[in-house]
Amino acid sequence: MPDFTEARILVTGAASGIGAAVATRLAAGGARKLILIDRDEVKLRDFAFTLPCERQPIIGDVADEALWSAADLTGLTHAVVNAGIGEGGPIAELGFDQWRRVMSVNLDGAFLTLQAAMKAIRSTGQGGSIVLTASVAGLKAEPGIAAYAASKAAVIHLARVAAKEAAADGIRVNSIAPGGVETPIWSNVPFFQNLVASSGSEEAAFKAMGSAAAPLGRFAQAEEIAGQIAFLLSDEAANVTGTCLVSDGGYSL
Repeated sequence: MPDFTEARILVTGAASGIGAAVATRLAAGGARKLILIDRDEVKLRDFAFTLPCERQPIIGDVADEALWSAADLTGLTHAVVNAGIGEGGPIAELGFDQWRRVMSVNLDGAFLTLQAAMKAIRSTGQGGSIVLTASVAGLKAEPGIAAYAASKAAVIHLARVAAKEAAADGIRVNSIAPGGVETPIWSNVPFFQNLVASSGSEEAAFKAMGSAAAPLGRFAQAEEIAGQIAFLLSDEAANVTGTCLVSDGGYSL
C-alpha cells in the first residue's frame, strides 16, 4: 500500500462513493490530515468520524468561490478533485439549466478546487500530487450524456494543462477515467432508475449494466478506483504526470 505518512490531503465529494473510498484508503495509508469537502453535512460528518486520522470537514459547494476563499489548506501535500454529479438527456431535449448544473459542479468546481490546491501545494515549496476524477464518458461518445461527457472531457484536458503548468513547482497532476462504478451518482440517472425498477434492485441493475457494457463483464467497486487514485498520488508514480488512467473494464476498446 502506498505510504502517505505525514501527508495532508484534500478530497472533494468525500461523503460517499469514490470520494469516501479514497479518504478511507488514504487514512489507512498513514495520512496525517484529511480535508474533506461535500455538500451533504450529515453524511460527511458521520463518515469523517470513522477515519483514524485528523479530519477537517468543510460543508459547501465546490463551485462556490467563497468556499475556497475561506478554506484553510495550510500545508497541503496532495489533492483529489473528485466532486461531481451525473445528469443526462438528449442534446435536443436538454434544458440549459440542466447543462449549467452539471458544468457548475463537474467543471467549474474542478477548476476552483484545482486552482486552490495548486496554490496551497506550491506555497509549501515541497511539491506534491493532484488527481482529478474524470470519466470514460469524456473519451467515448454515447447518446444522452452530453453535459456529463463534455464536462469530463474538459476535466481530462484541464489536468493535462495543469500538469505542464505545475511541473516546475514539483507538482504532478493526473486524471483517472473510470468506466462504470457502483456509486450513488447513478441514482439520478433516469435510465438507471428504470433499470432498478425493472430488475428489482440496484445490485441487479449494476450487474446487468456491467455484463452488457464491459468486456470484463462488471462494474468496478469504488475501493478499486480508490486504490488506483492512491497510486497516482503516491511516490510510486513519481515520474507520472499529465496522464489519464482509463479504468473501465475494457468498455472503451
